[in-house]
Amino acid sequence: MRLAVPLLCLCAVTACDSSGESGRADAETNGVAQPEHWRVEIQLPDVALPLGLRMSADFTEAWFENGAEKVIVPDIQQDGNHLRLRFPSFNTTLDLQLDGDRFNGSLSLSKLGYEQVMPVQGWRGETHRFSAQAEAAVDVTGRWEVGFTDDEGNQSMAVAEFDQQGSQLSGTFLTPTGDYRYLAGEVDGRQLKLSTFDGAHAFVFTAGMQQDGELSGDFWSGTRWHERWQARRNFDASLPDPYSLTYLKEGYDGLAFRFPDLDGQPVSLADEKYQGKVVLVTLSGTWCPNCADEVAFLSGYFRDNRHRGLEIITLLYEHYEEFELAAAQGKALRDEYSIEYDLLVAGLSDKTLAAETLPMLNRVLAFPTMIFVDRAGEVRRIHTGFTGPGTGRHYTEFVAGFEQTMDELLAEPASGMDR
Repeated sequence: MRLAVPLLCLCAVTACDSSGESGRADAETNGVAQPEHWRVEIQLPDVALPLGLRMSADFTEAWFENGAEKVIVPDIQQDGNHLRLRFPSFNTTLDLQLDGDRFNGSLSLSKLGYEQVMPVQGWRGETHRFSAQAEAAVDVTGRWEVGFTDDEGNQSMAVAEFDQQGSQLSGTFLTPTGDYRYLAGEVDGRQLKLSTFDGAHAFVFTAGMQQDGELSGDFWSGTRWHERWQARRNFDASLPDPYSLTYLKEGYDGLAFRFPDLDGQPVSLADEKYQGKVVLVTLSGTWCPNCADEVAFLSGYFRDNRHRGLEIITLLYEHYEEFELAAAQGKALRDEYSIEYDLLVAGLSDKTLAAETLPMLNRVLAFPTMIFVDRAGEVRRIHTGFTGPGTGRHYTEFVAGFEQTMDELLAEPASGMDR
Protein backbone atom coordinates (compact mmCIF):
# COMPACT_ATOMS: atom_id res chain seq x y z
CA MET A 1 0.00 0.00 0.00
CA ARG A 2 1.53 3.31 -1.04
CA LEU A 3 1.07 5.93 1.60
CA ALA A 4 -0.75 9.10 0.68
CA VAL A 5 1.65 11.60 -0.90
CA PRO A 6 0.81 14.77 1.05
CA LEU A 7 2.68 15.14 4.35
CA LEU A 8 0.94 14.05 7.49
CA CYS A 9 -0.31 17.23 9.12
CA LEU A 10 0.34 17.04 12.84
CA CYS A 11 0.69 20.47 14.39
CA ALA A 12 3.09 20.75 17.33
CA VAL A 13 1.03 22.00 20.22
CA THR A 14 3.22 21.04 23.15
CA ALA A 15 2.31 22.96 26.27
CA CYS A 16 4.09 26.30 26.40
CA ASP A 17 3.51 29.63 28.11
CA SER A 18 4.29 32.51 25.76
CA SER A 19 4.25 34.97 28.65
CA GLY A 20 7.44 33.44 30.00
CA GLU A 21 5.80 33.04 33.40
CA SER A 22 5.22 29.73 35.16
CA GLY A 23 2.21 27.51 34.51
CA ARG A 24 0.37 29.36 37.30
CA ALA A 25 -0.01 32.32 34.93
CA ASP A 26 -2.94 30.65 33.19
CA ALA A 27 -4.44 29.13 36.33
CA GLU A 28 -7.40 31.45 35.98
CA THR A 29 -9.21 32.55 32.83
CA ASN A 30 -12.21 34.86 33.06
CA GLY A 31 -12.48 34.03 36.74
CA VAL A 32 -12.65 30.27 36.08
CA ALA A 33 -9.89 28.10 37.51
CA GLN A 34 -7.98 26.22 34.80
CA PRO A 35 -5.94 23.02 35.19
CA GLU A 36 -2.32 23.80 36.01
CA HIS A 37 0.74 22.77 34.03
CA TRP A 38 3.01 20.06 35.39
CA ARG A 39 6.13 18.73 33.72
CA VAL A 40 6.49 14.99 34.28
CA GLU A 41 9.47 12.68 33.83
CA ILE A 42 9.04 8.91 33.72
CA GLN A 43 12.42 7.26 34.25
CA LEU A 44 13.02 4.38 31.85
CA PRO A 45 16.20 2.30 32.42
CA ASP A 46 18.36 4.30 29.98
CA VAL A 47 16.47 7.52 29.34
CA ALA A 48 13.94 9.90 30.89
CA LEU A 49 10.53 10.25 29.23
CA PRO A 50 9.22 13.82 29.59
CA LEU A 51 5.65 14.94 28.94
CA GLY A 52 3.07 17.48 29.96
CA LEU A 53 0.37 16.94 32.54
CA ARG A 54 -2.56 19.23 33.32
CA MET A 55 -4.28 18.91 36.69
CA SER A 56 -6.94 21.01 38.38
CA ALA A 57 -5.98 22.62 41.68
CA ASP A 58 -8.29 20.23 43.55
CA PHE A 59 -6.90 17.22 41.63
CA THR A 60 -10.31 16.12 40.38
CA GLU A 61 -9.38 16.54 36.70
CA ALA A 62 -6.19 15.55 34.87
CA TRP A 63 -4.87 14.73 31.44
CA PHE A 64 -1.51 14.03 29.83
CA GLU A 65 -0.49 15.86 26.66
CA ASN A 66 1.23 14.38 23.61
CA GLY A 67 1.18 17.20 21.11
CA ALA A 68 -2.40 17.38 19.83
CA GLU A 69 -3.52 14.48 22.02
CA LYS A 70 -5.18 14.80 25.43
CA VAL A 71 -5.02 11.53 27.37
CA ILE A 72 -7.72 12.01 29.98
CA VAL A 73 -7.20 10.20 33.29
CA PRO A 74 -10.53 8.46 33.97
CA ASP A 75 -9.98 7.62 37.65
CA ILE A 76 -8.36 9.96 40.19
CA GLN A 77 -8.12 9.18 43.90
CA GLN A 78 -6.66 11.47 46.56
CA ASP A 79 -5.79 10.73 50.18
CA GLY A 80 -4.02 13.69 51.75
CA ASN A 81 -0.81 14.22 49.79
CA HIS A 82 -1.10 10.86 48.05
CA LEU A 83 -2.55 10.94 44.54
CA ARG A 84 -3.45 7.87 42.48
CA LEU A 85 -4.11 8.26 38.75
CA ARG A 86 -5.61 5.15 37.14
CA PHE A 87 -6.44 3.96 33.64
CA PRO A 88 -8.77 1.05 34.50
CA SER A 89 -9.10 -0.43 31.01
CA PHE A 90 -5.28 -0.48 30.62
CA ASN A 91 -4.77 -1.54 34.27
CA THR A 92 -2.22 1.27 34.62
CA THR A 93 -1.57 3.17 37.86
CA LEU A 94 0.49 6.20 38.83
CA ASP A 95 1.04 6.54 42.59
CA LEU A 96 2.25 10.07 43.37
CA GLN A 97 3.30 11.76 46.62
CA LEU A 98 2.72 15.51 46.52
CA ASP A 99 5.21 17.89 48.12
CA GLY A 100 4.28 21.48 47.37
CA ASP A 101 5.13 22.19 43.74
CA ARG A 102 6.66 18.74 43.19
CA PHE A 103 5.70 15.12 43.31
CA ASN A 104 7.51 11.80 43.29
CA GLY A 105 6.14 8.35 42.76
CA SER A 106 5.91 5.42 40.39
CA LEU A 107 4.18 4.26 37.22
CA SER A 108 2.97 0.64 37.03
CA LEU A 109 2.18 -0.87 33.62
CA SER A 110 0.56 -4.30 33.45
CA LYS A 111 2.07 -6.65 30.86
CA LEU A 112 1.57 -10.32 29.98
CA GLY A 113 3.03 -12.25 32.92
CA TYR A 114 4.76 -9.33 34.65
CA GLU A 115 4.51 -5.69 35.66
CA GLN A 116 6.70 -2.77 34.66
CA VAL A 117 7.38 -0.22 37.41
CA MET A 118 9.15 3.07 36.67
CA PRO A 119 10.01 6.06 38.90
CA VAL A 120 8.08 9.26 38.19
CA GLN A 121 8.65 12.86 39.24
CA GLY A 122 6.90 16.10 38.37
CA TRP A 123 7.20 19.86 38.72
CA ARG A 124 4.30 22.28 38.85
CA GLY A 125 4.51 25.27 36.49
CA GLU A 126 7.09 23.92 34.02
CA THR A 127 5.75 23.86 30.47
CA HIS A 128 8.61 22.61 28.29
CA ARG A 129 8.88 18.94 27.30
CA PHE A 130 12.54 18.08 26.71
CA SER A 131 14.45 21.38 26.75
CA ALA A 132 13.52 24.84 27.97
CA GLN A 133 15.35 26.56 25.10
CA ALA A 134 15.83 24.18 22.19
CA GLU A 135 17.28 25.63 18.98
CA ALA A 136 17.00 23.57 15.81
CA ALA A 137 19.90 23.42 13.38
CA VAL A 138 18.11 21.08 10.95
CA ASP A 139 14.55 20.50 9.72
CA VAL A 140 13.24 16.92 9.71
CA THR A 141 9.79 17.69 8.28
CA GLY A 142 8.73 15.07 5.75
CA ARG A 143 8.39 11.35 5.11
CA TRP A 144 11.13 8.94 6.10
CA GLU A 145 11.80 5.29 5.30
CA VAL A 146 12.68 3.66 8.62
CA GLY A 147 14.36 0.44 9.68
CA PHE A 148 14.26 -0.80 13.29
CA THR A 149 16.69 -3.39 14.71
CA ASP A 150 16.08 -4.88 18.15
CA ASP A 151 18.78 -6.09 20.53
CA GLU A 152 18.47 -9.63 19.14
CA GLY A 153 19.15 -8.42 15.60
CA ASN A 154 15.57 -8.75 14.34
CA GLN A 155 14.61 -6.10 11.81
CA SER A 156 11.32 -4.40 10.96
CA MET A 157 10.21 -1.59 8.70
CA ALA A 158 8.19 1.57 9.19
CA VAL A 159 7.41 4.92 7.65
CA ALA A 160 7.86 8.04 9.77
CA GLU A 161 6.16 11.36 9.13
CA PHE A 162 7.33 14.45 11.00
CA ASP A 163 6.08 18.02 11.19
CA GLN A 164 8.57 20.53 12.59
CA GLN A 165 7.55 24.06 13.55
CA GLY A 166 10.65 25.92 14.70
CA SER A 167 12.19 23.61 17.25
CA GLN A 168 8.89 21.91 18.12
CA LEU A 169 8.28 18.50 16.57
CA SER A 170 5.33 16.16 16.22
CA GLY A 171 4.69 13.05 14.15
CA THR A 172 4.34 9.29 14.22
CA PHE A 173 5.65 6.01 12.82
CA LEU A 174 3.37 3.88 10.64
CA THR A 175 4.10 0.14 10.49
CA PRO A 176 2.49 -2.87 8.79
CA THR A 177 0.70 -3.68 12.08
CA GLY A 178 -0.39 -0.22 13.28
CA ASP A 179 0.99 3.15 14.25
CA TYR A 180 2.90 4.64 17.17
CA ARG A 181 0.13 7.19 17.75
CA TYR A 182 0.84 10.78 18.86
CA LEU A 183 4.50 11.64 19.41
CA ALA A 184 5.66 15.08 20.57
CA GLY A 185 9.04 16.64 21.20
CA GLU A 186 11.68 18.85 19.64
CA VAL A 187 14.71 19.23 17.43
CA ASP A 188 17.65 20.66 19.35
CA GLY A 189 20.69 21.29 17.22
CA ARG A 190 20.88 18.19 15.04
CA GLN A 191 19.17 15.97 17.62
CA LEU A 192 15.58 14.72 17.32
CA LYS A 193 13.67 13.84 20.51
CA LEU A 194 10.12 12.48 20.74
CA SER A 195 8.09 10.91 23.51
CA THR A 196 4.61 9.74 24.41
CA PHE A 197 2.66 8.27 27.30
CA ASP A 198 -0.86 7.22 26.35
CA GLY A 199 -1.87 5.32 29.47
CA ALA A 200 -0.34 2.04 28.31
CA HIS A 201 2.81 2.84 26.35
CA ALA A 202 5.87 4.75 27.54
CA PHE A 203 7.93 5.55 24.41
CA VAL A 204 11.04 7.66 23.81
CA PHE A 205 12.70 8.18 20.42
CA THR A 206 16.01 9.98 19.94
CA ALA A 207 18.13 10.38 16.81
CA GLY A 208 20.85 12.54 15.33
CA MET A 209 20.98 13.79 11.77
CA GLN A 210 24.15 12.55 10.13
CA GLN A 211 26.20 14.48 7.58
CA ASP A 212 24.57 12.50 4.77
CA GLY A 213 21.13 13.68 5.95
CA GLU A 214 20.04 10.35 7.39
CA LEU A 215 18.78 9.85 10.94
CA SER A 216 20.28 7.35 13.37
CA GLY A 217 19.11 6.79 16.91
CA ASP A 218 17.39 4.76 19.61
CA PHE A 219 13.86 3.76 20.61
CA TRP A 220 13.00 2.79 24.19
CA SER A 221 9.69 1.34 25.40
CA GLY A 222 9.02 0.79 29.09
CA THR A 223 11.54 -1.13 31.16
CA ARG A 224 12.53 -3.86 28.71
CA TRP A 225 12.43 -2.85 25.07
CA HIS A 226 15.13 -1.13 23.03
CA GLU A 227 15.73 -0.83 19.31
CA ARG A 228 18.12 1.07 17.10
CA TRP A 229 16.58 2.88 14.16
CA GLN A 230 17.83 4.47 10.97
CA ALA A 231 15.87 6.59 8.54
CA ARG A 232 16.34 8.29 5.21
CA ARG A 233 14.02 10.73 3.49
CA ASN A 234 11.87 8.98 0.94
CA PHE A 235 8.85 10.79 -0.46
CA ASP A 236 7.62 7.50 -1.95
CA ALA A 237 8.07 5.32 1.16
CA SER A 238 5.39 2.64 1.30
CA LEU A 239 4.06 -0.21 3.45
CA PRO A 240 2.40 -3.52 2.55
CA ASP A 241 -1.32 -3.51 1.85
CA PRO A 242 -2.96 -4.17 5.27
CA TYR A 243 -5.66 -6.21 3.49
CA SER A 244 -3.04 -8.67 2.17
CA LEU A 245 -1.28 -9.79 5.36
CA THR A 246 -3.90 -11.95 7.11
CA TYR A 247 -6.11 -14.40 5.21
CA LEU A 248 -7.97 -17.72 5.44
CA LYS A 249 -5.86 -20.84 4.99
CA GLU A 250 -6.53 -23.10 2.06
CA GLY A 251 -9.33 -25.49 2.89
CA TYR A 252 -11.26 -23.03 5.04
CA ASP A 253 -14.21 -21.09 3.68
CA GLY A 254 -15.32 -19.17 6.75
CA LEU A 255 -14.76 -18.13 10.33
CA ALA A 256 -15.90 -20.20 13.30
CA PHE A 257 -15.42 -19.78 17.06
CA ARG A 258 -17.14 -20.16 20.41
CA PHE A 259 -15.99 -17.97 23.31
CA PRO A 260 -17.61 -16.69 26.53
CA ASP A 261 -18.96 -13.17 26.77
CA LEU A 262 -18.15 -10.95 29.76
CA ASP A 263 -20.79 -12.76 31.83
CA GLY A 264 -19.42 -16.18 30.94
CA GLN A 265 -22.15 -17.11 28.44
CA PRO A 266 -20.89 -18.92 25.31
CA VAL A 267 -21.25 -17.03 22.04
CA SER A 268 -20.77 -18.39 18.53
CA LEU A 269 -20.80 -16.75 15.14
CA ALA A 270 -23.37 -19.41 14.23
CA ASP A 271 -25.85 -18.07 16.82
CA GLU A 272 -29.25 -16.91 15.55
CA LYS A 273 -28.41 -13.31 16.49
CA TYR A 274 -25.89 -13.06 13.65
CA GLN A 275 -27.81 -14.88 10.91
CA GLY A 276 -28.30 -12.72 7.82
CA LYS A 277 -26.24 -9.92 9.34
CA VAL A 278 -23.01 -8.30 8.29
CA VAL A 279 -20.63 -9.13 11.16
CA LEU A 280 -17.38 -7.33 11.81
CA VAL A 281 -15.14 -9.52 13.97
CA THR A 282 -12.19 -7.76 15.60
CA LEU A 283 -9.17 -9.24 17.39
CA SER A 284 -8.31 -6.88 20.19
CA GLY A 285 -7.10 -6.36 23.76
CA THR A 286 -7.86 -3.86 26.49
CA TRP A 287 -4.11 -3.30 27.01
CA CYS A 288 -3.61 -2.04 23.45
CA PRO A 289 -3.88 1.73 22.68
CA ASN A 290 -4.22 1.05 18.92
CA CYS A 291 -7.15 -1.19 19.84
CA ALA A 292 -8.59 1.61 21.98
CA ASP A 293 -8.41 3.91 18.95
CA GLU A 294 -10.30 1.28 16.98
CA VAL A 295 -12.88 0.84 19.74
CA ALA A 296 -13.46 4.60 19.92
CA PHE A 297 -14.22 4.59 16.19
CA LEU A 298 -16.29 1.40 16.10
CA SER A 299 -18.41 2.24 19.13
CA GLY A 300 -19.88 5.28 17.38
CA TYR A 301 -20.07 3.58 14.00
CA PHE A 302 -22.07 0.70 15.47
CA ARG A 303 -24.60 2.97 17.15
CA ASP A 304 -25.13 4.82 13.87
CA ASN A 305 -25.39 1.72 11.65
CA ARG A 306 -26.72 -1.23 13.64
CA HIS A 307 -30.20 -0.60 12.21
CA ARG A 308 -28.82 -1.51 8.78
CA GLY A 309 -28.16 -5.13 9.83
CA LEU A 310 -24.71 -4.78 11.40
CA GLU A 311 -23.25 -6.71 14.31
CA ILE A 312 -19.76 -6.40 15.79
CA ILE A 313 -17.99 -9.04 17.86
CA THR A 314 -14.70 -8.16 19.55
CA LEU A 315 -12.50 -11.06 20.62
CA LEU A 316 -10.42 -9.93 23.60
CA TYR A 317 -6.96 -11.43 24.06
CA GLU A 318 -5.91 -10.36 27.53
CA HIS A 319 -2.91 -10.49 29.88
CA TYR A 320 -4.76 -12.81 32.28
CA GLU A 321 -5.47 -16.52 32.13
CA GLU A 322 -8.19 -16.20 34.78
CA PHE A 323 -11.53 -15.50 33.12
CA GLU A 324 -12.71 -13.21 35.92
CA LEU A 325 -9.71 -10.89 35.59
CA ALA A 326 -9.93 -10.77 31.80
CA ALA A 327 -13.68 -10.14 31.92
CA ALA A 328 -13.16 -7.32 34.44
CA GLN A 329 -10.82 -5.61 31.99
CA GLY A 330 -13.40 -6.05 29.24
CA LYS A 331 -16.11 -4.48 31.40
CA ALA A 332 -13.84 -1.50 32.15
CA LEU A 333 -13.29 -1.03 28.41
CA ARG A 334 -17.02 -1.39 27.71
CA ASP A 335 -17.89 1.23 30.31
CA GLU A 336 -15.20 3.69 29.24
CA TYR A 337 -16.22 3.66 25.55
CA SER A 338 -19.96 2.98 25.97
CA ILE A 339 -19.66 -0.17 23.83
CA GLU A 340 -22.99 -1.69 22.81
CA TYR A 341 -21.71 -4.61 20.75
CA ASP A 342 -20.46 -8.00 21.96
CA LEU A 343 -17.14 -8.47 23.77
CA LEU A 344 -15.87 -12.04 24.17
CA VAL A 345 -12.91 -13.35 26.20
CA ALA A 346 -10.91 -15.34 23.64
CA GLY A 347 -7.51 -16.03 25.21
CA LEU A 348 -4.11 -14.63 26.10
CA SER A 349 -2.44 -11.64 24.46
CA ASP A 350 0.14 -13.76 22.68
CA LYS A 351 -0.09 -13.79 18.89
CA THR A 352 1.00 -17.42 18.56
CA LEU A 353 -1.57 -18.57 21.13
CA ALA A 354 -4.21 -16.33 19.58
CA ALA A 355 -3.62 -17.96 16.20
CA GLU A 356 -4.31 -21.36 17.78
CA THR A 357 -7.80 -20.17 18.79
CA LEU A 358 -8.55 -19.27 15.14
CA PRO A 359 -6.88 -22.04 13.12
CA MET A 360 -8.52 -20.92 9.89
CA LEU A 361 -6.27 -17.82 9.78
CA ASN A 362 -2.77 -17.98 8.34
CA ARG A 363 -1.54 -16.15 11.45
CA VAL A 364 -2.40 -13.44 13.93
CA LEU A 365 0.01 -10.67 13.05
CA ALA A 366 -1.47 -7.72 14.94
CA PHE A 367 -3.85 -6.53 17.58
CA PRO A 368 -6.17 -5.15 16.33
CA THR A 369 -7.26 -7.08 13.25
CA MET A 370 -10.64 -6.62 11.50
CA ILE A 371 -12.45 -9.50 9.77
CA PHE A 372 -15.36 -8.52 7.50
CA VAL A 373 -18.03 -11.26 7.30
CA ASP A 374 -20.93 -10.81 4.87
CA ARG A 375 -24.59 -11.78 5.36
CA ALA A 376 -23.93 -15.27 3.99
CA GLY A 377 -21.12 -15.90 6.46
CA GLU A 378 -18.33 -15.48 3.91
CA VAL A 379 -15.12 -13.70 4.97
CA ARG A 380 -14.78 -10.91 2.44
CA ARG A 381 -11.80 -8.91 3.72
CA ILE A 382 -9.30 -8.94 6.60
CA HIS A 383 -7.54 -5.75 7.67
CA THR A 384 -4.37 -6.11 9.76
CA GLY A 385 -3.66 -3.35 12.28
CA PHE A 386 -5.40 -0.01 12.61
CA THR A 387 -4.47 3.39 11.24
CA GLY A 388 -5.49 5.66 14.10
CA PRO A 389 -6.17 9.40 14.47
CA GLY A 390 -2.52 10.05 15.30
CA THR A 391 -1.72 9.48 11.61
CA GLY A 392 -3.71 12.48 10.38
CA ARG A 393 -4.94 12.13 6.82
CA HIS A 394 -4.12 8.41 6.75
CA TYR A 395 -6.79 7.89 9.40
CA THR A 396 -9.26 9.89 7.30
CA GLU A 397 -8.45 7.73 4.28
CA PHE A 398 -8.82 4.53 6.32
CA VAL A 399 -12.25 5.62 7.59
CA ALA A 400 -13.39 6.43 4.05
CA GLY A 401 -12.29 3.01 2.78
CA PHE A 402 -13.85 1.23 5.77
CA GLU A 403 -17.18 2.98 5.27
CA GLN A 404 -17.18 2.16 1.56
CA THR A 405 -16.60 -1.54 2.29
CA MET A 406 -19.30 -1.59 4.95
CA ASP A 407 -21.77 0.24 2.70
CA GLU A 408 -21.24 -2.38 0.00
CA LEU A 409 -21.71 -5.29 2.42
CA LEU A 410 -24.73 -3.76 4.15
CA ALA A 411 -26.40 -3.07 0.80
CA GLU A 412 -26.36 -6.75 -0.12
CA PRO A 413 -29.67 -8.60 0.37
CA ALA A 414 -30.21 -10.71 3.45
CA SER A 415 -33.05 -12.95 2.20
CA GLY A 416 -32.42 -16.66 1.84
CA MET A 417 -28.99 -16.53 3.46
CA ASP A 418 -28.08 -18.90 6.26
CA ARG A 419 -24.73 -19.48 7.86
